[in-house]
Amino acid sequence: MKLQILLGAWIGIWCLTTGRLPAADNAVAPVTPGATPEAVALLNFFYHISGEHTLTGQHNFPAENDRDTLAAARAWGKTPAIFGKDWGFAKAGDKDSAYVRDDIVTELKEHYQNGSLVVMCWHAVPPTADEPVTFSPPRGAPATTNLNPELHTVQGHLTEAQYHDLLTPGTARHEHWCAQVDAIVPYLKKLEAAHVPVLWRPFHEMNGNWFWWGGRRGEDGTVAMYKMMFDRIVKFHHVKNLIWVWNVDRPEGTSLKFEECWPGPQYVDILSLDCYAEFKPSYYDAMLKLADGKPIALAEVGGNLTRAAIAAQPRWVWWMEWAGSGLRSNVASNLAVMVKDPRYWSLDDAGYRQAIAPIRVASGLPAAPPVPSAP
Repeated sequence: MKLQILLGAWIGIWCLTTGRLPAADNAVAPVTPGATPEAVALLNFFYHISGEHTLTGQHNFPAENDRDTLAAARAWGKTPAIFGKDWGFAKAGDKDSAYVRDDIVTELKEHYQNGSLVVMCWHAVPPTADEPVTFSPPRGAPATTNLNPELHTVQGHLTEAQYHDLLTPGTARHEHWCAQVDAIVPYLKKLEAAHVPVLWRPFHEMNGNWFWWGGRRGEDGTVAMYKMMFDRIVKFHHVKNLIWVWNVDRPEGTSLKFEECWPGPQYVDILSLDCYAEFKPSYYDAMLKLADGKPIALAEVGGNLTRAAIAAQPRWVWWMEWAGSGLRSNVASNLAVMVKDPRYWSLDDAGYRQAIAPIRVASGLPAAPPVPSAP
């Protein structure tokens, strides 16, 4: 009953702020059973802006607070609407530190209350090691380092035996992985308790072979890893504030085709692509076909955005510059022009600030976020 009442309020506010009235039975439920009202409102927000508006976004390294978001606001003239972070994996003092998660929770709550929508990914620790680990093998290490039985890097590959054990309940490797996932659940629960819905992008770029989880074909391949993460967080821990964002990279080189790591619509709320090169129409068309009506997003870009490319692909509901990539002078000047286009929404834009009212009301926040200070 509470959810129905909140959905009714969402519909009313959406009508007032946009002039469009969706029917109650058209409200889309997230793939998480019993998702929080704010998660429901967040997902439906993306359905309703799809094809009409694209949110601007900026990623920030775990231990560098909101440095890149503030820098982007100064360089672009507007504050990005999407605030991105990673749960971290590295030693204390590193920009990717795994020991700043309480600070990240505080930061996400603050940015959400101020009107941003939050995206989280995780360069997850391999199940052959414990935190902290490095991003890559040491410089000059032989290629066989990536097949070391005790892999201590986010990049590389597990052996077939290690991967089989990982997917087999009851093995020491599987239990180790469960404990690693369990370690971030308290932080997700803190965000849930604070009524912060999270756009959650686990095992990103899963069609590539550069991370330990990626590039494995078949039902027992990378797709099984994604399902296992979903089951652990949703079915075992009953976390209800996540919008599940499935993610792939461009389908070139050693990457798998998109459909080869697709877990099925029952595991995905939003589909997303990482692209640091040309935005080929074939990528867009393939994502739309696989999405079958679900929203799609550009989860990571790297200084390669152009107005022409995105104008020709209007269904992307957000794009997010990776840390540092949108701040180079030539890129920043291009983005400063792009964000003035009324189809792109930043935190400063009145249309965005009105449209997120249903999400904020569902979270128990004032409908209107505070006016952001000048960049």
